Amino acid sequence: MNKIKMIAFDLDGTLLTTDKKLKEYTRNVLERVMKKGIEVVPATGRPMMGVPPEISGFPGIRYIVTSNGARVIERESKKTLYSMLLSYESAKEILAIFREYDTMRDIFYDGQGYTEGKKTAYLERYISNPAMAGYLRASRIPVDDIDQMFSREHRAVDKVQALFADPKEREEAFLRLKKLSFAEPSCSVRNNIEVNGAGVHKGIALRRLGERLKITSEEIMAFGDGVNDIRMLQEAGRGIAMANAVQEVKDAADDAALSNDEEGVAKYIEDHVLG
Repeated sequence: MNKIKMIAFDLDGTLLTTDKKLKEYTRNVLERVMKKGIEVVPATGRPMMGVPPEISGFPGIRYIVTSNGARVIERESKKTLYSMLLSYESAKEILAIFREYDTMRDIFYDGQGYTEGKKTAYLERYISNPAMAGYLRASRIPVDDIDQMFSREHRAVDKVQALFADPKEREEAFLRLKKLSFAEPSCSVRNNIEVNGAGVHKGIALRRLGERLKITSEEIMAFGDGVNDIRMLQEAGRGIAMANAVQEVKDAADDAALSNDEEGVAKYIEDHVLG
């Protein structure tokens, strides 16, 4: 294995526990690995405003990949170093597809998420994990009419997302979106679809950041659990799937770690990088 100079990891289902906590052991391992001069990079589907303060304020973390690679943020200044957005016309077509199903739709601009306000009253219809529901309520700005807001803004978005009440409808919509040449659909939880512009994913964002830092893909280690992590694990020199990862991620990975609730990221780093 090449010498590791960058370690990237997804947040939900990977670094964070199921109840969205960053445990002390994991924090200590990240501090230790950064002292060795290794770049530590959160790479999340969350917008910047949704990154928890224990990550966005973590001393030593310099960069954060957000919205599945749509933006690479310099942590301290909050400056966007790279952006790869979804055009207005593309987002309009995707939102129209989402509207055909029983969904709760989100739009992301400039690192902030906006959601259909009327549906927040029964969010549990679309997501069953209480911790995830709490995160969504805390990180989204509710709007009365999301289509009207989208038309008024009339500009490119970081990404669009929908939470589906019916898994079969989600599967159907995902297959439709996969056929669109301008879209990069993925998912981070079992009942959502997130859509970026074609070719936009965490892997390409990390590659561009690596070029900036003179770090090759072979010198990057990456951890993930969801479909939106697959390209990141494939691009990295060493891609690690969590024990709780979906099967597609496990199939794409080079190795496996313990689950997020067992602090698998930290234990793998301690054994294979610090050990």
